[in-house]
Amino acid sequence: MTTETNTNADPNPEPVTEPVAEPSTDPVTEPSTVLVTDSDPDPNAKADSNPDPDPVPVAVAEVAQPVEPVPPVEPVPPVEPVPPVEPAPPVKKDRRLLRATLRWVAAVAVFGVVGTGTAYGITRLDRTDVPGLATHSDGRWTYPVLVKPPLPSGSPGPNDDARNLAGTHYADLRKLLLPAPKGATADVSLKGTDGWLPTKGFLAEFASADDRKELGQTLLDSGLRHITARGWTTPDGTHTRIYLLQFDTAAVAEVILNGKLMSQAAPTYALRDGDQFELDGKFPDVARIEHVLLAPYTELKPYGARQARQAYLASGDTVGVIIQSRKGGMPAVPFEQTVTLQSELLG
Repeated sequence: MTTETNTNADPNPEPVTEPVAEPSTDPVTEPSTVLVTDSDPDPNAKADSNPDPDPVPVAVAEVAQPVEPVPPVEPVPPVEPVPPVEPAPPVKKDRRLLRATLRWVAAVAVFGVVGTGTAYGITRLDRTDVPGLATHSDGRWTYPVLVKPPLPSGSPGPNDDARNLAGTHYADLRKLLLPAPKGATADVSLKGTDGWLPTKGFLAEFASADDRKELGQTLLDSGLRHITARGWTTPDGTHTRIYLLQFDTAAVAEVILNGKLMSQAAPTYALRDGDQFELDGKFPDVARIEHVLLAPYTELKPYGARQARQAYLASGDTVGVIIQSRKGGMPAVPFEQTVTLQSELLG
């Protein structure tokens, strides 16, 4: 094998020296752009015999600006040790204050329970059962529980217009009388015989003998069936009398009420307890009972030693007369209460 030799070569060639780049004083910067291909080359893959001279860039990322040099960190001075904190002396509890506090807490709890129970109790009691709210504070009386007597089997009430055209009270009239209030003394003169009062007992309420005679004849001619009555005197001196007069029909009872016992705005006959009367314009509408005709009156001044109030009412075949009088003046509240309760029993 023959080896060719270059005859034109310099036998003593000079060494080639490459210039050395001087270090730059400019701050270090990253290249302005970076070429990123769509995939990283596999280091284990064989080189392509025909590499693509112009790879297609996928994305160009902007490079941050030159990084400023970090200033040197100043040394931290040593921390002086903190002296130990002495424990605070124990606080002495004032046992008297503690006991007082406990007593107040217990008292508040007790008052809370008692107050709740009292409020509940007041809502469950009637006004007359609560001390300080008794009826004497506003003049009302304490009546027993009112219960209407049962009707005979199949009998209609007095206001059943479809089945009771006559307005008859089929219940026992004596049981429709208002009972005396608590603490009252019964008027035995009105008991009558077996609960039925003679007509003259009712006529005794009127002052004039002529009036008594005239009214007695009117009642007889009108077919009066019977009279039942009840009276009492309360501790304040109020004298109450209630009369129930029963007739054959409601039409007759209405005539006796409107045409005989009263005329226009005043009673027809003067009472022995009073003389001049006028309609009580202050009688509350809420105290009136449906289906009961009512005309309340009060005595005009100057009245004598006793002032009187009276009321005439009618329900069905029955006429009611209520009279109350008291020395020094007759208050309105017990009068209104008595009239309303008696109307409820008749209505």
